[in-house]
Amino acid sequence: MREQYILKIAKEINVENWQVQNTVDLLNDGATVPFVARYRKEATGSLDELQIMKIRDRIEQLKELDNRRETILNTIEEQEKLTPELEKLIRKAETMSELEDLYLPYKPKRKTRATIAKSKGLEPLAKIVMSQKYDDIESQARRFIDDEKGVDSVEDALAGARDIIAEWVNENNSTRSKIRRLFMKKAVIESKVAKDKEDEGKKYENYFEWKELLMRSPSHRILAMFRGEKEGYLKLKIGPPADLALDILERQFIRADNDSADHIYDALTDSYKRLLHPSMETEIRALVKEKADEYAINVFADNVRQLLMAAPLGEKRVLAIDPGFRTGCKVVCLDKQGKLLHNETIYPHPPQNEVKKAINKIHQLVNTYHIEAIAIGNGTAGRETENMIRRMRFEKDIIAVMVNESGASVYSASPVAREEFPEYDVTVRGAVSIGRRLMDPLAELVKIDPKSIGVGQYQHDVNQNALAKSLDDTVMSCVNSVGVQVNTASKELLKYVSGIGPALAKNIVDYRNKNGAFNSREDLKKVPRLGGKAFEQAAGFLRIRNSKNPLDQSAVHPESYHVVMKMAKNIGCSIEDLINNEELRKKINPQDFVTEKTGLPTIKDIMEELAKPGRDPREKFGFFEFEKGIQSINDLKKGMILPGIVTNITAFGAFVDIGVHQDGLVHISKMAHKFISDPAEIVKLNQKVKVMVADIDVIRKRIQLSMKDVKES
Repeated sequence: MREQYILKIAKEINVENWQVQNTVDLLNDGATVPFVARYRKEATGSLDELQIMKIRDRIEQLKELDNRRETILNTIEEQEKLTPELEKLIRKAETMSELEDLYLPYKPKRKTRATIAKSKGLEPLAKIVMSQKYDDIESQARRFIDDEKGVDSVEDALAGARDIIAEWVNENNSTRSKIRRLFMKKAVIESKVAKDKEDEGKKYENYFEWKELLMRSPSHRILAMFRGEKEGYLKLKIGPPADLALDILERQFIRADNDSADHIYDALTDSYKRLLHPSMETEIRALVKEKADEYAINVFADNVRQLLMAAPLGEKRVLAIDPGFRTGCKVVCLDKQGKLLHNETIYPHPPQNEVKKAINKIHQLVNTYHIEAIAIGNGTAGRETENMIRRMRFEKDIIAVMVNESGASVYSASPVAREEFPEYDVTVRGAVSIGRRLMDPLAELVKIDPKSIGVGQYQHDVNQNALAKSLDDTVMSCVNSVGVQVNTASKELLKYVSGIGPALAKNIVDYRNKNGAFNSREDLKKVPRLGGKAFEQAAGFLRIRNSKNPLDQSAVHPESYHVVMKMAKNIGCSIEDLINNEELRKKINPQDFVTEKTGLPTIKDIMEELAKPGRDPREKFGFFEFEKGIQSINDLKKGMILPGIVTNITAFGAFVDIGVHQDGLVHISKMAHKFISDPAEIVKLNQKVKVMVADIDVIRKRIQLSMKDVKES
C-alpha cells in the first residue's frame, strides 16, 4: 500500500511522486519538518514546511485507514462471510465512511428490532414483501403466525418484516452513499433556545431562532451553536428536508404499486427516521465539527505565529512594571540578557496615591540600573501607569512601551517560573515576564502553553489533540526560523529546536552551567546524549556568538562549511572577508559549487546567508502610543478615530486594543470597502491600525469599531 500512498498524496497536493517519497523517507529517518524544509531542498524539490506537514499528516491518516481496513477484513473473514467481491470493495474504499458502510451489515449487533424479528423466523416474509410480487400480502403473512415464536397475528408478522426491511435499507451501501450526499448538499442546521433558558443563555440569543444551510455555516457559528447545545441553552436539529430523503429511498426500493409496496414505504419511512437520519446526523456533525475545528485551529496557529514573530526590542536594560491599584505596581529591573537585578513595589494609584514617591523611585532605578526601556503591562491600571511614566522627564531618551500581558499570570504560577525564581512570588515573576516579552517575545512566550496566550477562537471547543499538535508545529517553526543563541537560551526555548526536545535541552543548559559558554558548534557534541543525528538536525538552527568560525553565528549548516571554505579559497580571501565584502561575493558563480550532494538551492541559501549571517526574520521594533486622555470605555464617543493594536484575529473579525482595558471588535464587514472572506487578508496580529468608534455598549462592555470608515473620514 505504501506506493499507493505516495501516488495519492502527490496528486492531492500537486507535486511529483519523488518529492513525496523522499520527504516520507526523511521523516521516517527522524528528520524534523524545519530541518527537511531548510536543509534538504534538493531531496524534496524545495517543498515548504506547510507541504511537508501535509505529507506527514496525510500519511498518518492513510495508515489509520489501512489499519481499520485490515481489522474489518479480519472480522468478516472470521465470520466466514468474506467473498472476493466484498474484499475487492473493502480494499478499494478510500474513506473511513465508505469502509464503515461496507462493514455495517457484518458489524456485531446488540439486540435490535430486526434481530428480534429474525429470531421469530420472519426474514423469509421480509424477502417476500421486498419481492413486491404479491398484492394480497396478508395471505402470505398468515403462514408466519406462530404462537410459540411470539407472532400472534398478521400485523405482528408484517411489523417484524418491516423492521427487517428497515435495517436492510439502513445497511445498504448505495443507500447510505445517496443519503450522505443529500446531507452534504441539503442539510440545514436549526437552532432554538432550550425551554426556560432565555435569560440564562442570553449570550447565545443570536441563535435562539436560527436556521441556515449547514455547509454554508462558518466555523465560528458551528462552534458557537455546538457549545450552546453542550451547555444546555440551545436545541439543535440537523438534516435535509425529509421528503427529499424519502424520494431517494422510494426511487431506489419501490418497483410496484401494490400492498407489498405500501409496507415497504412504511419501512422506508421508519428506516430513515429511526436509523438512517440519526446515523447520518452523527456522521455529518462529526464532519462539520472537524472542519470547524480545522479552521479555528488554523486561525489560532496563525495568530500564535504572528505573536511569536513580533518585533523584538533586543538586548536592552529594561525596567518592567506589572501595574495594579490596591496591591500596587510591581517593578523589576532586568539586564540585557533578561536577568533579574532588582524588584520592589510602588503605589502611585488609589487608594494609596503615592505618586511623588513612585516617580522618585522610578527615577532612582532608571539611573542606578542604566535603564534603556520601560515595559508596562496592559492590564489593570496599565493606562494610568503609562500616563505617569510618559509625564516623567529622564536624563536620556527612554522608550516606554505597553506590553500585552496575556498569559503572564499563567507563566508566573507555572513550574518553569517557580524553578527559575523560587524565592520570588508570582507578582515579581509576572513583571519579569512582561519585561522579557518586550526584549524578545519569542524567547519568553515559549515558556507558556500557547493555548494560554489568548489569541484563539473557541479554543476549548476544538479537538485538543489536533490543537496541541498544530501549535507545537507553529512554535517549532517560529523558533527554528529565527534561530537560537545557545549560550543564553532557556531550556524551554531550546527544546523547540529541531532534533533537541526537553531532555537534550536540559542537558545543554546543565553542560553550559557546569562548563561555561560554548565556543563553537563542535562543542555541542560534548553534551551528554547529543549524538550525531541530533547534531545534524539541530546545528544549523543554533547560533554561537563570538565563535572563532563566523559561520557558527549563521544559518549555514556545518555540513556545508566546506562549500564556503572552497568559495573563499577560489577567490583568495578569508570567510570573514567573504561575509563582510559584497564585491567579493559577486565574484562567486553558484553553479561552480554544485555537486552531487550539494545542489543549487543549497548554494543559493548559503549565498543569501553570507550576505546577512544570522539575520533575524522578524520585523524591526516600532514605537506605538495610545491616544492621550482615552483610558476607559466611558471616555469613548461615536465617531472618534483612535490608534490601536490588533490583539486577536477570528473568522468574523479582529479585536483591537485602543487602550481602554476592553478590546473593540472590527467586524469583517467593517474592515474594507471590498468583500473579504478572511480578516487575515487585511490585518495581522500586533499590527498598528487606525479605527473609528462605531458603537459603544457600556453595560455589556462591547465596543464596535470600523477600519473602512477611517478611510472615508
